[in-house]
Amino acid sequence: MGSLIQLDQVCLELKDKIILQDISFAISQGDFVTLYGPSGSGKSSLLKLVASLIKPTSGTIYFKGQDIFAQDILDYRKKVSYFFQNPVLFGQTVRDNLSFPYQIRHLNFDQDRALDLLGRVKLDQSILDKSIQDISGGEKQRVALVRNLLFPPLVLLLDEITSSLDRETSQIIQDLLEDLLTQGATILSVSHKEEDINRSSRKIQIADGRMVD
Repeated sequence: MGSLIQLDQVCLELKDKIILQDISFAISQGDFVTLYGPSGSGKSSLLKLVASLIKPTSGTIYFKGQDIFAQDILDYRKKVSYFFQNPVLFGQTVRDNLSFPYQIRHLNFDQDRALDLLGRVKLDQSILDKSIQDISGGEKQRVALVRNLLFPPLVLLLDEITSSLDRETSQIIQDLLEDLLTQGATILSVSHKEEDINRSSRKIQIADGRMVD
């Protein structure tokens, strides 16, 4: 089986500062790969590169054998979902957030699917009509994850998504990720938590912008 995502000699320089140097690795479908290393080592920047939010200074990032910046970038972003540590919720209510992925695809909101996913992250259907100002940080994190999964991406990019969560909420999210992996999802994550790193099938250490052997 060929690689789903491949980085080939990727370098990144921002404002005359070298962020990443000579990053090369491949990810196959179904892999769960975790990037770890000191703060400021370039891990989050690497995720942003794979998410197509920034372009490498040199080198190439391939998706199914094609340079991600040589294909329809909007189509690519439907297949690769980037999940921030502190996700932004918008609109007035949780329903506004969960209906948005349907609106941009000109589809009717599938409330049954939304409720199913909310249930899987231990949120009651009553949360749908709550103001986003009235839900906790852990609930916001779970709502944002559900929003990203209403149309399941091929690849999930996760940037320290459990770092500020309590153990119970972290476990709920990890259980959902395990379910997604059994369904063929591919995950590239950044984490500093040892338990999160140990759950992954592969670990890549980044230090000073380079991969550590």
